[in-house]
Amino acid sequence: MPGHVRVSAKAVIIEDGRILLTRNRDDQGDWYLLPGGGQRHGETLHETLVRECREETGCAVEPGRLLLVRDYIGAHHEFAAEDADAHQVELMFACRRVAGAPPPEDTHASDEAATPGAALANGPIPDSWQTGVAWIPLADLPRIRIYPRQLAGLLAGGIPDGGPVYLGDVN
Repeated sequence: MPGHVRVSAKAVIIEDGRILLTRNRDDQGDWYLLPGGGQRHGETLHETLVRECREETGCAVEPGRLLLVRDYIGAHHEFAAEDADAHQVELMFACRRVAGAPPPEDTHASDEAATPGAALANGPIPDSWQTGVAWIPLADLPRIRIYPRQLAGLLAGGIPDGGPVYLGDVN
């Protein structure tokens, strides 16, 4: 909606040198995002993280500290044709799986059968472009299409110390 700024909470879940991401598909192929999404009225950011991670990955999480903040102003980026009215502020938190909760398994339909938005085997309700979830080795982040792209360099070595860091209006 024009004139509206959407607040989004994103989860940075790193285990054994791998990060949990949602796998998505468009006409250029697979791309990846941190799990998370829009905050609902009356919901805390931590409640948003817990709900969104369960919906998108099936993973029960415990939110931790704020790591990164970014603006996404759609009119300034390569998706302006579809997203010109979008303005989102993303707050990225370190998260960990709830003790004893099973980790989500990599899920991905074959290239021929991938259906964005289809229910995943472990039960999450993905976004319309989501085709699965993936545990990506941190060292592989620079070689995949991840948004925002700055995450590849920032997270390649694990969760950064300090923070939070404001990334600016980046994609």
